[in-house]
Amino acid sequence: MNRHFSLLYLTVPTCPPPEMIYLAGRAGYSHVSLRTIAMGLPGERNFGLSLDPGLLRNTRSALVETGVKLLDIECARIDEKTNLNRYLPELQIAAELGAKAVTANVWTNNVNYNVDIFGQLCNHAKSLGLQVNIEFVTWSAVKNLRDALDLIKAAGADNASIAVDTLHFHRSRCTLQELEAIPPSLLGALHLCDAASEIPTTVEELIHAGRADRLYLGEGGIDVAEVVRRMPADRVFAIEIPNIERTNVIGNAEHVHRSLETAKAYLKAKGL
Repeated sequence: MNRHFSLLYLTVPTCPPPEMIYLAGRAGYSHVSLRTIAMGLPGERNFGLSLDPGLLRNTRSALVETGVKLLDIECARIDEKTNLNRYLPELQIAAELGAKAVTANVWTNNVNYNVDIFGQLCNHAKSLGLQVNIEFVTWSAVKNLRDALDLIKAAGADNASIAVDTLHFHRSRCTLQELEAIPPSLLGALHLCDAASEIPTTVEELIHAGRADRLYLGEGGIDVAEVVRRMPADRVFAIEIPNIERTNVIGNAEHVHRSLETAKAYLKAKGL
């Protein structure tokens, strides 16, 4: 099968969108997944395209020159301070650049509020032709498949689906049976990485592993292949392998290249 791969922001979080696109193109990715909505994390750079006309122009040029496509953007964070109006300019630009979806995650335990804001986000995205992929994150308020599915059902949005990240799938103790039970139409993005099979016991350790210490496919103990087998066959595989220590040694370009080549080799060996 001719698989398509997207380079996801967190693999090289210091790279502005144009640089990331050129790296992806040279390494052989067909798509990129950009973070144009900053999450406000410590040390995070804001690559909002609506905030910088020059950055937008260079991003557009990079997409045209490389032929790399924009798969989706992130991250429409839902918390107690969410202002959807702040996200709209980035959604509009993403749609203009050809994106298919926006990724969201949830950081407040106010269920009614979450359903309301998520529903509004989906409505805004739908008007632009975008899907909304809700990503469950092990240390967030929506931390597993069940939580994500409950949110989608409560919101009643027909353009909502679930982003399955193999790290969070494993560390939130989701089961393959749960994944099999979800209708394919509700399974959106697939984020690939590997990690140690042992699940950290503290939030701090979970965060560190998630943002800075993921492994190439086949290096760790996550059964990535069985997750892939249960996802719709036409999905673009987004490579999300942040590893700060490794990147500091080999550089962004080599890390981007190895992330893709090891993923291809792993999937081929598994008959995928």
